[in-house]
Amino acid sequence: MSSAKRKGKDTSLSVGECISQTQTILRKRLCHQQLPEHPEGLESQHKHLLELLRRTAVHGESNSVLIVGPRGAGKTMLLKCVLRELLENEEVKKNLLQVQLNGLLQTDDRIALKEITRQLNLENVVGDKVFGSFAENLGFLLEALKKGDRSSSRPVLFVLDEFDLFAHHKNQTLLYNLLDVSQSAQAPIAVLGLTCRLDVLELFEKRVKSRFSHRQIHLLNGHTFGQYRSRVQCLLSLPQDFPDARFCQEWNASLKTLCEDKSIYDVLHRHYNSSKDYRSLHMLLMLIVSRVSVANPSIKPADFQEASRLCSYDATGNILHGLSILELCLIIAMKHLNDIYDGEPFNFQMVHNEFKKFLQRKSHSVHNFDQPVVMKAFEHLQQLELIRAVDGSTVKIQTEYQLMKMMLDHSQVMDALQKYPQCPTDVQQWATSAFG
Repeated sequence: MSSAKRKGKDTSLSVGECISQTQTILRKRLCHQQLPEHPEGLESQHKHLLELLRRTAVHGESNSVLIVGPRGAGKTMLLKCVLRELLENEEVKKNLLQVQLNGLLQTDDRIALKEITRQLNLENVVGDKVFGSFAENLGFLLEALKKGDRSSSRPVLFVLDEFDLFAHHKNQTLLYNLLDVSQSAQAPIAVLGLTCRLDVLELFEKRVKSRFSHRQIHLLNGHTFGQYRSRVQCLLSLPQDFPDARFCQEWNASLKTLCEDKSIYDVLHRHYNSSKDYRSLHMLLMLIVSRVSVANPSIKPADFQEASRLCSYDATGNILHGLSILELCLIIAMKHLNDIYDGEPFNFQMVHNEFKKFLQRKSHSVHNFDQPVVMKAFEHLQQLELIRAVDGSTVKIQTEYQLMKMMLDHSQVMDALQKYPQCPTDVQQWATSAFG
């Protein structure tokens, strides 16, 4: 053993220093995910995608492909692994251009084209030129990428994240032109879409569908619960080269015992069943790690349970705790209307009538508000998206008679009432009564 290593092993840190080092290591591990050497369980997809992109980058062959899978299945990770391997080739690294677009950001084709121009560093080339069409503009950009000898263009990889959202652009102009270029071999480009929608091809217009290669790479969240639990232990373990060997040994032994605890098993199983997405798991573990301190120097089952409670916290229900008594009463009136009419839509007038019935029959603690005030409270609930208008009506209807739907269920309303600060007793009784 080298003297440096021996020195590191013999180092003994204070509890505070150990906790600080532990927090730094685990937070970095959870927040800055490193790419794996080889994507586990995705070997065939990795090989397929690498071959497709290599043919574009090295041989100038145009391609189009979709990577389809649920959130957290590893679509982006697979792409990054493939690009890392591809860019190890010096010639590819020097020639391949990449354009990254996202359907959530580039919400129309004009914005997308501007972003393509920016990422290809062609703002100065375009200048103040006016183009007759989108196709002409895109063609000019690709023409500008020709090498000095004008014999061939540099290959371009277009990555379209949230690909299905581009299908909602007017006339699908961006998709049509990119796929048209890839099919007609005007320039060597690869169009790669990432999407969660299995029915994405059904969104295409006929002319777009005819220009797509129909290549799809499907991913699934295929890891088992056993692999999920192993990952938890792996992510929370301290490395062997931790400065304080004794603390490291105790931490890892404690973690091993903890992972075999029945309550921890239940928490992890619940999370695994609700989402197999590792990003969701990392959020849970971050909340657990943040509870470690000098006063609490190791992870306990209670930390898992508290973190799980925070992860599954109902944000919509939480909004109810900040409502005024009037707004809460309107929510209860809607709940009763839902019970009476079996979830059918309601309008303001029906809610107001239900509220007035409550005031006349039962309430001694709620003020009898004028209709404009009640209407203002109703509109505020709509702004908070606790209620929303029923779609599909083309006729202009007075606000009082516009059909609405409540975006809360019975349990959320009752839970909010339990936690509402100083909620009047008669309001609580009204909510729990079988009749409005």
